[in-house]
Formats: sequence, structure tokens, C-alpha cells
Amino acid sequence: MSTVSPSVVSAKPSAPTPPTASAGAELALHGVRLGHPDGVAVPGPVDLRIAPGELLTVVGPSGCGKTTLLRTLAGLLPPLEGRVTQDGKPIRRPDADRALVFQHDALLPWRSVRANVELPLAIRRVPRAERRRSAGEWLERVGLGGHARKLPHQLSGGQRQRVQLARALAARPRAVLMDEPFGALDAHTRAGMQDLLVEILRGTGATVVFVTHDVDEAIHLGDRVALFATGDVLDVPHPRVRDARQAPDTAALRRRVLDSL
Repeated sequence: MSTVSPSVVSAKPSAPTPPTASAGAELALHGVRLGHPDGVAVPGPVDLRIAPGELLTVVGPSGCGKTTLLRTLAGLLPPLEGRVTQDGKPIRRPDADRALVFQHDALLPWRSVRANVELPLAIRRVPRAERRRSAGEWLERVGLGGHARKLPHQLSGGQRQRVQLARALAARPRAVLMDEPFGALDAHTRAGMQDLLVEILRGTGATVVFVTHDVDEAIHLGDRVALFATGDVLDVPHPRVRDARQAPDTAALRRRVLDSL
């Protein structure tokens, strides 16, 4: 656990690439103290606004509260103090508007790939024919159209993460909360998943909060990057442009992020 975690205060967010649908949710924390009621609180109150359609990456040392932040935004964990809101309304419980994507795929092993993707639609009581059609479309989008009848154990780690991504987005959430979703993948597969995520999110308008330990991943994907241990929230100069890695302003940002860890 980091011993010092000053208040995270957001500057005016940089404008993300305008989505074709304005479906994204505004997420905000107002004087929030994060932590478990029966555990250790994360030091320092958090004040942060995540704009609709923004992709915010979050980095920080282990134990600084990144996963706790996601669980609080998801409505799984109440704040110890302060308010957490979506579009100005308090978040008090989980909601289909907010999808969680984990590092470990969390697929149900006894359900087929297609049935796993259909699950959030079934929970919302979407008619069977419609959810089957939607699941099929999402599996095509993530490149797994021919794997619908397989069970999760028959897929590679990267393929299972593709299924999890399809499942998270099939219900068209307005916010996607991602907890190191590519952390267990090899470098080549990870880069491919990053590109796939960017491609799929384009046009959805969804707001994304993406926790990662990988500094280059944070700088590549984010419109802004939150340094959770220091309280800084920084604009990314060239979000989602791989050729910009060696640009002077990108290199300067990378040094600043590394210094915060």
C-alpha cells in the first residue's frame, strides 16, 4: 500500500475522439475515500470527473486502490466517504449501464462461448432470437465467429479475453470498467487486444476506465492517464497513435508516469 495518496483532482479533460453515438456516461467521484468497511482505507480523498466517451487509464503501484476505484464505480463497493455519481445521480448498486472486465476472463466454464456472450442479454430478458443474433454479431466483431459452440477451456487466453470483451459490450453499456484485462497476455497478443479494443470501442460512445500496470499501454490507450499514487491526471498528447511513441511529448509523459511509480 502506498503511504501517501493525495487527492486526485481532475483538470478539464482533453476531448476524446467524438463517438458516432453519444451513449457514454459521465462518472464522477466527489470527495471520495475509497476502501473496504472492514479493511484499510486508501489514503487521501478522490475528486475526479470522467467525461462521457472518454478513455481514462489509471496507473499506480500495487495496493494503491486502483481495483477498489473500479469496484466503487461499478457500485459493488460503497465509498467510505463522499459521493460517486453517474450523470449526476448517486451510484449505489451495480447496473447494466456499467460493465466490468477483469484480468482473468471470468467466463462460465459450462456455458458455450455464445452462451457466455448472451448472458448479460439473458439477464435483461432480451428475447432468445435477438440475443443469439447479437451474440453472433459480437463474436464476429472480435474474430471468433467460428468458435460459438466451443467451451472456454478450448480457447487460448487471448481468445477468452475476446469473448469477455464481446460479453461486456453486447449489452451496450454506457461505461466499461477494465481491471488489467490484458495483463496475463504475451506482448504480441496484448498489442493485438489493444488494437481490437480501440477498433471495437470506436463508434460505441462508451466511457472507459482502464486500470493497467503497463505504462506504455496506459499512454497508448488513454485520452488522459491518472497517476493514482500522486494525484495527477495528465493529458495524453497522441492517444491511440502507435507511431507517436518516440515523439518528444510522449517520451516526456512516459518519464513522468514512471517517476510516479
